[in-house]
Amino acid sequence: MCGIAGILSNSRFKVERTILQKMTDAIAHRGPDGEGQWTDANQRIGLGHRRLSILDLSENGAQPMHYLERYSITF
Repeated sequence: MCGIAGILSNSRFKVERTILQKMTDAIAHRGPDGEGQWTDANQRIGLGHRRLSILDLSENGAQPMHYLERYSITF
């Protein structure tokens, strides 16, 4: 089963990828086949994902996913 992590900062502190990396490392057992981290341009939102490839073995299932350089999702 895959695992997800996220941070939303509404303060002056920016979301750091190293923190997202630590969060996804902590759930590595949920998805040993891949990982990804993303922060928005202002570094106020961060998404992390660990992937377990069962059905879709291609990179098309890599997350977080992006659409039109505006929307990002992980699930």
